[in-house]
Amino acid sequence: MDIRGDYMSITSTTNRLANEKSPYLLQHAHNPVDWYPWGDEAFNKAKSEDKPIFLSIGYSTCHWCHVMEGESFEDQEVADLMNQTFVSIKVDKEERPDIDNIYMAICQAMTGSGGWPLTIFMTPEKKPFFSATYIPKESKYGRMGMMDLIKKVDYLWSTDKKSLVSSAEKLARELHNIYAGEKGKGINQYALEEAVTDLGGLFDEQYGGFGTAPKFPSPHNLLFLLRDYKRNNNKDSLNMVTKTLDAMAMGGIFDHVGFGFHRYSTDRKWLLPHFEKMLYDQAMIALAYIETYEVTQNDKYKLICDRIFEYIMSDMKSREGAFYSAEDADSEGVEGKFYVWRVEGIRKILNEEDAKLAVKMYGMKEEGNFRDEATGKLEGLNILHFEKDLEVLSKELNLSEAALKARLEKIRRQLKEARDKRIRPSRDEKILTDWNGLIIAALARGGRIFNNEEYIKTAEIAANFFLNSIKENGRLLHRYIDGQWNFKGNIDDYAFLVFGLLELYEATFDLNYLKEAFSLNNEAINLFWDDEQGGFYFTPKDGEDIIIRTKEVYDGAIPSGNSIQFLNLIKLSRISGDSKLENYADELQKVFSRTVEGSPLGYTQFLCAVDYLIGPSYEIVISGDRNSEDTKKMLRQLNRSFVPNKVVIFNPINEEDSELIKIAPYVKDEKAVKGKATAYICKNFTCGRPITDADEMLKSLNS
Repeated sequence: MDIRGDYMSITSTTNRLANEKSPYLLQHAHNPVDWYPWGDEAFNKAKSEDKPIFLSIGYSTCHWCHVMEGESFEDQEVADLMNQTFVSIKVDKEERPDIDNIYMAICQAMTGSGGWPLTIFMTPEKKPFFSATYIPKESKYGRMGMMDLIKKVDYLWSTDKKSLVSSAEKLARELHNIYAGEKGKGINQYALEEAVTDLGGLFDEQYGGFGTAPKFPSPHNLLFLLRDYKRNNNKDSLNMVTKTLDAMAMGGIFDHVGFGFHRYSTDRKWLLPHFEKMLYDQAMIALAYIETYEVTQNDKYKLICDRIFEYIMSDMKSREGAFYSAEDADSEGVEGKFYVWRVEGIRKILNEEDAKLAVKMYGMKEEGNFRDEATGKLEGLNILHFEKDLEVLSKELNLSEAALKARLEKIRRQLKEARDKRIRPSRDEKILTDWNGLIIAALARGGRIFNNEEYIKTAEIAANFFLNSIKENGRLLHRYIDGQWNFKGNIDDYAFLVFGLLELYEATFDLNYLKEAFSLNNEAINLFWDDEQGGFYFTPKDGEDIIIRTKEVYDGAIPSGNSIQFLNLIKLSRISGDSKLENYADELQKVFSRTVEGSPLGYTQFLCAVDYLIGPSYEIVISGDRNSEDTKKMLRQLNRSFVPNKVVIFNPINEEDSELIKIAPYVKDEKAVKGKATAYICKNFTCGRPITDADEMLKSLNS
């Protein structure tokens, strides 16, 4: 039954969220809490009734969001108290990152930490006076519970509202000061060296990754380390990358049956994951495996990347050709239930010999291979993972690697067929522009490096969906679901989609993608650039007025829009020869330089762009017949070499090139020599002679 419709028809068992599109908001549509979506109706009610706002921010695949809902928001006693005391607002952080961005910054400023569910108490004027994350129903272990906290806030609002409002206004003023700091002089290579040293200090030599537990993939750390290896031939940096990626691929954080990576590992060994799967993780992790393949030419990294793409193309692709946001960690109310196995269950699915092999290969045990987080007991459940790599196991089993791989693939398919009969975790079918920009970039780059046309075509279909939406809506919007677009695009939407379009251009040399990248970049500057201080605001200048416009640069679960846009500006400048764009990039690094230099470890994607600016960097023009074998060979050779700090332009012969010359005027004289595929390479603002031999081109790039 469709629970959406006119509010007048909503029964007493639903609240106003039943009119919303977000899967997360719809999850709460039957709570006894009188939830409102973010909007004027809620704030006007709070003002007219003189009530504070209870703002709850989360997302559909958030485990602790589900826990708090079950404990409090579905509890009639708590709901009655909330309805009496507050006007309560629910926000999907993925649908409204503009709202989440601001109030998460406030939570971190107030408490020193943050996370989801995010809980904010604030005035009807949207100014917060209390923040927290998960709150239990009852007070325990020194953590105040919902029942006591609501009563305390109700008392203070009734007896000392002036103090609450005063503290909220003071906090709002302090936040304004955070984003008005002085510019630095720019970032030099010492920040790069410090970040490498810091990562080395945190590196887990035994299990890979950084720190102990929980362990996050943090792919931008790995991308940064690969650039250090390229710059300094630092084999320790490469070892940190390969050790981490190898351990992740063998661990339980990787879904060995249906593929794709879970969100993070709760333990040091990458065994026990938090089971949700996020689109942005697949994109960024794929980029790390692609680049590591480029560096090592080891097919095992290509294989994992292929499996990531198989997962997103089979399980996460929408009928429009774009990609859904996430899959939940829980099914049937239990986290990970869809993914775990009992040994006896394996024996029922597989023949005796294959069952023995599966139990050995996947590290399974009769008593279970992990302890329940709540009870600490072994309960007979197993997470599939590899304790040894295939080379070691093939020797132990006296099988060739090829034969072992064939048997494992047969086993995997049988297990997948059995698992597909289980109740799947729910899928969040929001289509988000920013996350899709990342997966478009990953697919396009993977298609180019692996010479896989299917990946490139998949990226093109997704990209064209978003480009067509701009024509339909008049601008880039953030969220699409059930045929409807909504919410003005934020800087992440623009930056990540430009990133994807630049990767698509290099994969196809279709000028339309390059033109659209320039167009979106210009619009991003017009809508988000801070003309006084520099840097990109998260929200557009014509966006909703919410306390303050923040500027994000921290590279957390995903890179910040400023970090990706930093690199976009450099590349667009080098492609076009437009120095104004590089001036924006220079201003961008100056405005954030004090922040980044203070703790470079938190800004490794940003430092990838700094690495590009410091150089060496390359502008490469390939001129030739796009269908000739010598042109194809030159491009294949170019794609085999790990040269991250470069742009590549294709100047076709025997084709109309006026559009390309408008974008990059300098290519008009860079023609194919005697009809042969010809490379023109400029390094650090100095251009060399034309090269017609593919091997000589590679030698020039790697010298």
